[in-house]
Amino acid sequence: MALDPSMPILVVDDYQTMVRIIRNLLKQLGFEDVDDASDGSAALAKLKQKKYGLVISDWNMEPMTGYELLRHLRADESLRSTPFIMVTAESKTENVIAAKKAGVSNYIVKPFNAQTLKTKIEGVCGV
Repeated sequence: MALDPSMPILVVDDYQTMVRIIRNLLKQLGFEDVDDASDGSAALAKLKQKKYGLVISDWNMEPMTGYELLRHLRADESLRSTPFIMVTAESKTENVIAAKKAGVSNYIVKPFNAQTLKTKIEGVCGV
Protein backbone atom coordinates (compact mmCIF):
# COMPACT_ATOMS: atom_id res chain seq x y z
CA MET A 1 0.00 0.00 0.00
CA ALA A 2 1.38 3.41 -0.96
CA LEU A 3 1.23 6.55 1.14
CA ASP A 4 -2.06 8.40 0.87
CA PRO A 5 -1.21 11.79 -0.67
CA SER A 6 -4.61 13.19 0.38
CA MET A 7 -3.83 12.58 4.08
CA PRO A 8 -3.89 15.90 5.99
CA ILE A 9 -0.61 16.63 7.79
CA LEU A 10 0.10 19.22 10.48
CA VAL A 11 3.66 20.59 10.65
CA VAL A 12 4.48 22.27 13.97
CA ASP A 13 7.61 24.42 14.20
CA ASP A 14 8.31 27.92 15.47
CA TYR A 15 10.98 28.42 12.80
CA GLN A 16 9.23 29.36 9.53
CA THR A 17 12.20 28.28 7.41
CA MET A 18 11.93 24.75 8.84
CA VAL A 19 8.16 24.73 8.20
CA ARG A 20 8.89 25.66 4.57
CA ILE A 21 11.56 22.94 4.25
CA ILE A 22 9.28 20.22 5.65
CA ARG A 23 6.35 21.49 3.53
CA ASN A 24 8.55 21.27 0.39
CA LEU A 25 9.75 17.76 1.29
CA LEU A 26 6.13 16.66 1.82
CA LYS A 27 5.17 18.20 -1.53
CA GLN A 28 8.01 16.21 -3.19
CA LEU A 29 6.46 13.10 -1.65
CA GLY A 30 3.05 14.04 -3.10
CA PHE A 31 1.31 15.47 -0.03
CA GLU A 32 -0.85 18.51 -0.77
CA ASP A 33 -2.97 18.95 2.38
CA VAL A 34 -0.34 20.42 4.72
CA ASP A 35 -1.15 22.89 7.49
CA ASP A 36 1.26 24.41 9.96
CA ALA A 37 1.30 25.82 13.47
CA SER A 38 3.99 27.88 15.18
CA ASP A 39 3.89 26.09 18.56
CA GLY A 40 2.15 23.37 20.53
CA SER A 41 -0.74 25.59 21.68
CA ALA A 42 -1.58 26.66 18.12
CA ALA A 43 -1.26 23.03 17.00
CA LEU A 44 -3.72 21.84 19.68
CA ALA A 45 -6.28 24.40 18.50
CA LYS A 46 -5.92 23.16 14.89
CA LEU A 47 -6.09 19.51 15.98
CA LYS A 48 -9.44 20.16 17.66
CA GLN A 49 -10.84 21.68 14.42
CA LYS A 50 -9.57 19.17 11.85
CA LYS A 51 -8.67 15.47 11.77
CA TYR A 52 -5.01 15.06 10.76
CA GLY A 53 -3.49 11.81 9.58
CA LEU A 54 -0.07 12.82 10.90
CA VAL A 55 1.62 15.44 13.08
CA ILE A 56 5.27 16.36 12.41
CA SER A 57 6.49 18.52 15.28
CA ASP A 58 9.70 20.18 16.36
CA TRP A 59 10.78 19.48 19.94
CA ASN A 60 12.08 22.94 20.93
CA MET A 61 9.37 25.61 20.79
CA GLU A 62 7.92 28.27 23.07
CA PRO A 63 5.55 28.53 24.85
CA MET A 64 4.51 24.87 24.38
CA THR A 65 7.17 22.40 23.25
CA GLY A 66 6.63 19.50 20.88
CA TYR A 67 7.12 17.15 23.82
CA GLU A 68 4.29 18.87 25.74
CA LEU A 69 2.14 18.79 22.61
CA LEU A 70 2.76 15.04 22.30
CA ARG A 71 1.74 14.49 25.93
CA HIS A 72 -1.48 16.50 25.38
CA LEU A 73 -2.29 14.44 22.28
CA ARG A 74 -1.74 11.10 24.00
CA ALA A 75 -3.89 12.22 26.96
CA ASP A 76 -6.79 13.25 24.70
CA GLU A 77 -9.14 10.37 23.84
CA SER A 78 -10.04 11.80 20.41
CA LEU A 79 -6.43 12.57 19.40
CA ARG A 80 -4.57 9.70 21.08
CA SER A 81 -4.16 7.57 17.96
CA THR A 82 -2.81 10.37 15.71
CA PRO A 83 0.64 9.38 14.38
CA PHE A 84 3.27 11.79 15.71
CA ILE A 85 6.81 12.29 14.37
CA MET A 86 9.14 14.36 16.55
CA VAL A 87 11.80 16.43 14.78
CA THR A 88 14.82 17.73 16.65
CA ALA A 89 18.37 18.91 16.13
CA GLU A 90 19.43 16.99 19.22
CA SER A 91 19.90 13.25 19.27
CA LYS A 92 20.24 13.06 23.07
CA THR A 93 19.39 9.58 24.25
CA GLU A 94 17.34 10.91 27.18
CA ASN A 95 15.17 12.97 24.79
CA VAL A 96 14.54 9.96 22.57
CA ILE A 97 13.64 7.85 25.62
CA ALA A 98 11.34 10.58 27.02
CA ALA A 99 9.58 10.93 23.65
CA LYS A 100 9.16 7.14 23.35
CA LYS A 101 7.70 6.97 26.86
CA ALA A 102 5.29 9.79 25.98
CA GLY A 103 4.09 7.79 22.98
CA VAL A 104 5.93 9.31 19.99
CA SER A 105 5.42 7.30 16.80
CA ASN A 106 8.85 8.11 15.37
CA TYR A 107 11.79 10.47 15.70
CA ILE A 108 13.83 12.38 13.08
CA VAL A 109 17.10 14.17 13.76
CA LYS A 110 17.82 17.29 11.65
CA PRO A 111 19.04 17.64 8.99
CA PHE A 112 17.06 15.08 6.98
CA ASN A 113 15.97 14.56 3.38
CA ALA A 114 12.78 13.52 1.57
CA GLN A 115 13.75 9.84 1.59
CA THR A 116 14.26 9.82 5.38
CA LEU A 117 10.94 11.60 5.87
CA LYS A 118 9.18 9.16 3.53
CA THR A 119 10.61 6.16 5.40
CA LYS A 120 9.49 7.57 8.76
CA ILE A 121 5.99 8.41 7.47
CA GLU A 122 5.64 4.91 6.00
CA GLY A 123 6.73 3.50 9.35
CA VAL A 124 4.11 5.36 11.35
CA CYS A 125 1.24 5.27 8.88
CA GLY A 126 1.27 1.50 8.59
CA VAL A 127 2.55 1.12 5.03
